[in-house]
Amino acid sequence: MKKRILYIAQELSPFVNGTEISEQVLELATFVQNHSDYEVRVFIPRYGCINQRRHQLHEVIRLSGINLVINDIDQPLIIKVGSVQKAKLQVYFIDNDEYFKRKQTVKDSKNNVFKDNDERMMFFCQGVLETLIMLRWAPDIIHCNGWMTSLIPMYLKEKYNHASVFEQTKIVYSLYKDSFIGSLNKELKSKILFDEINDKNLSIIDTPNAKNLHKLAITYSDFVLKTKLFNNKDVFSFIESSTTRASLDEHRTFEETIELYNNLCAAEVV
Repeated sequence: MKKRILYIAQELSPFVNGTEISEQVLELATFVQNHSDYEVRVFIPRYGCINQRRHQLHEVIRLSGINLVINDIDQPLIIKVGSVQKAKLQVYFIDNDEYFKRKQTVKDSKNNVFKDNDERMMFFCQGVLETLIMLRWAPDIIHCNGWMTSLIPMYLKEKYNHASVFEQTKIVYSLYKDSFIGSLNKELKSKILFDEINDKNLSIIDTPNAKNLHKLAITYSDFVLKTKLFNNKDVFSFIESSTTRASLDEHRTFEETIELYNNLCAAEVV
């Protein structure tokens, strides 16, 4: 049986173009699809700027219809599927009118971050994991890309740790320069705690800025990678003091990344 890799990304080309994340995730996922024995799938948010007709997206009716509770409000989870035809990549889209209908991705037309980005992130991360459970698709590796995915490692280890599809899953988290200035909603921690997650590590996001979101993800990940443009000394120091393994070699090849996946899959889940 083929091993499975799931890429969870803030953006992906050609659906969202022109960012380091969107281009690099496409290149890496395509390379792994074509040069390894891994089965590859990708999840991204279905931002309003993604043209559904042009990209031939369609709703997966059998998976849609459940609600996720975000800040004590039921929000319907809509799941759509499409593909990057040239790369033969299957792509799933997490959608919700309240959070993702707007035409911009994470910033408005004046380049200000959306005030509800904390809830959009919570919805997206939980939506991905809920969808995997419904699909009964068990990933051996989950590779997270972008701060919008930074809650995935924590949710997987603290909320979805009893789900059988994640019994063997290892988490890789990539650090990108693409970030935001300032902080997300200060109530992010309390909103997570409302979801019956009570973990001392959440104190890391008392101030939910980009570097602290990275630190939270690092704490729960099995391996951390650095991309070329990322350079935050505070985050590097945090990695050095943590027990999470990391490679800060910005010149890592795709072949070396596949070798990393192989080694993680071969290691026992603790």
